[in-house]
Order: sequence, then C-alpha cells, then structure tokens
Amino acid sequence: MSGNRAVVYRGHGQVEVQAIDYPELVLKDGPGVNPLNVGRKCPHGVILKVVTTNICGSDQHMVRGRTTAPEGLVLGHEITGEVVEAGRDVEFIRPGDLVSVPFNIACGRCRNCREQNTHVCLNVNPDRPGSAYGYVDMGGWVGGQAEYVMVPYADFQLLKFPDKDQAMEKILDLTMLSDIFPTGYHGAVSAGVRTGSTVYIAGAGPVGLAAAHSAQLLGACVVIVGDLNAERLAQARSFGCETVNLTEHDNVAEQIAAILGVPEVDCAIDCVGFEAHGHDHSEAPATVLNAIMEVTRAAGRMGIPGLYVTGDPGAQDADARVGALKLRIGLGWAKALTFVTGQTPVMRYHRELMMAILHGQAQIARAVNATRIALDEAPRGYQDFDRGAARKFVIDPHGLVRP
Repeated sequence: MSGNRAVVYRGHGQVEVQAIDYPELVLKDGPGVNPLNVGRKCPHGVILKVVTTNICGSDQHMVRGRTTAPEGLVLGHEITGEVVEAGRDVEFIRPGDLVSVPFNIACGRCRNCREQNTHVCLNVNPDRPGSAYGYVDMGGWVGGQAEYVMVPYADFQLLKFPDKDQAMEKILDLTMLSDIFPTGYHGAVSAGVRTGSTVYIAGAGPVGLAAAHSAQLLGACVVIVGDLNAERLAQARSFGCETVNLTEHDNVAEQIAAILGVPEVDCAIDCVGFEAHGHDHSEAPATVLNAIMEVTRAAGRMGIPGLYVTGDPGAQDADARVGALKLRIGLGWAKALTFVTGQTPVMRYHRELMMAILHGQAQIARAVNATRIALDEAPRGYQDFDRGAARKFVIDPHGLVRP
C-alpha cells in the first residue's frame, strides 16, 4: 500500500505536513468526522492521485482560529487529480482519467442535487445540508491537500478533462475549476452581470479576482475592485480592472463616482465575508455588506460568495460570535435589492468554464496570479497568503506541474 502525506491543521496559526493513512473507499473515524458518517462505505467513489490542490481563503478562516475546526483536521477542498482506483459501483470514470473535483460534495440523488443545488446536498452531512472536503462541520470528509484522497459519488460529481496532455498544459487554469473560478463566476451571475454592466467587487483576494475576470467574461463594461491591500489591487489592474484603495479612500460611493460619474453600480459582489475590516483596518464584519447595499442601484442585485459563518469563536462581540451582524436590511429593502448567498453550486458552471479555458477564452491563472509550490512548502504558503500576498498558491504534491 502506498504512503500518503497531507497538510494538517495543528492549532491557531499552525499547519504542518504529516504522514496520514492512504485513503480507502470508506469514511473512517478521525478529526472532524461526524460520528454518523464513520464507517460510511463509498463503492461509488474513487481514489485520486492529487495533481494540484489549492490553498483557499476559507482554509485560512480555520487556521486563524475563527472556526471550531479540531486539531488534526486534514485541510483542502480544491482538488484536481488522476484516478488510480475506482469503486465497484463506478461506471463511467476509470483509472487514468484526469478530473476536477467540485469542492461541494453531492450525492446526485436527493431533491437538491436533482435541482442543481449541489451546494446543499441533503445526504452527505448529517448536521445540515451541504458538505465539503477538509472543512469544519461539513461531515468530516478528508481534505485533499495531500498526495492521495478519496472522492465519493464519482460518476455524478467528477469533471473529466477530455485530453490529458492538453489539460496538463493548462493545469494552473483548470485547477481553479474546483472552487474559486466557479465561485467568482457564481458571484457575478448572481449579481446579474451582463453586457454593459458596471460592477463593484469588494475584495481583491483570489475569489475577488476570479469574480472580476468572470464579470469581464460576462460582458461588464467597467469592473471596479476595492480592497485595503495595494499589492492585490495592482494584480486587479494587471488585467484591466479599475481599483479603489480603501485605506486611502473610505467612501466607496465617492470613489465609484470618480470613475463612473455616478456613485452607484448595476451589480455588486462581496468576496470578503465575515472577516471584513473597515478602512482603518479594524474588524467590522458587516461593513462590506452595508457598503455594497449603499452603492448598488435601486432594484439591483448583489452576489455574496464571501463566507459567513454561524459560529465564530474569534469574533469581537457576542452577536458576531453566532453570525448575527449589524446589517442595514432596511436600506436593502427600501432599494428593492436582491441578495444571493451561500456556497457555490460548482457543478452548475464547471463544464462551461472548462471549455472557456481549453479554448483560450478564460485566463484565470493569470488573473489570480497562480503560483506553484511543493507540498512541503504549504506551511510557508499559508503564512504568505495570510500576510496578503497577491497570489493563489497551488500545491503540486507529486511534482507533476511544469515550471
């Protein structure tokens, strides 16, 4: 039996690469595994040799101690890999296939999955609808920042790349299909972006940059990105976005007016989430939501792919610790705004985005500044990302990605 190594959460601010068990087609007991999922057999699953797996801002929430994630949790929900073993019930995915794994785990059988709401599958997490690999309170499915990982419901979930050689040439783009490209795209679609739209995106991290590129693909005429991080704003400008540095200018509406001539946009996207900060860098978890309500035109739409949680042990007040924020819902009501929240249903978008990548219409790796690192470099990648590096770190556990 082959060995396996993975990135493991070791407590507040700490991750390390450790030896873990080689995966089997069963969910065994371990850190974060829901007791009702222990022993769950997965003859419908596959074992993947991980080709690429990315560090996500959602992982950082756990590493910063802002969730109830247990020590020993294997991290990672952005996974691309080669099938090395298929369960007896798998019909259409075979060993040797190169595939993208949606970060939300979905059975394909429940009402929500049948309605394309794979982000809230009813059968994979005993606690509540929806699940993901390597994430707190998501059922305990083992994370994919590893050399090998088990993926259930393979025939339904996995996106097979049609040509392995072509895929490996574009692997730094295709690795984004597991999460941030569909997530950014979902934010833009949810916000109603279309030809000629003006768009404001809060946050220039990888998801914000993916949303900006997605808005461009959907035909937006002006995409404005706001952030406190000058390096990340420079990355947004590198592919044609307008930017607002919120450290220098705290009034978003005024800065939008300086760009567009009016203090509002057609569409807004929150790519920050609950760890938002005000212009003075102090934490203010509702500040982004309130800001985008202010600058979105009446009857406009807001996409909210930024993560909000029901429990935040690191919050600054009792309300925020249970996910209760000081939201100006009256303003949203008065302006008849539409809000779309929640995890992204990756399977709704990943095939069309794959085709855009393969045929040269999308350059998502360039937009998010994809940066390859080895598995042993993952702890340093987490540190650099936490400091605000304008990069999307892509872990290459087997050294398969060409420099």
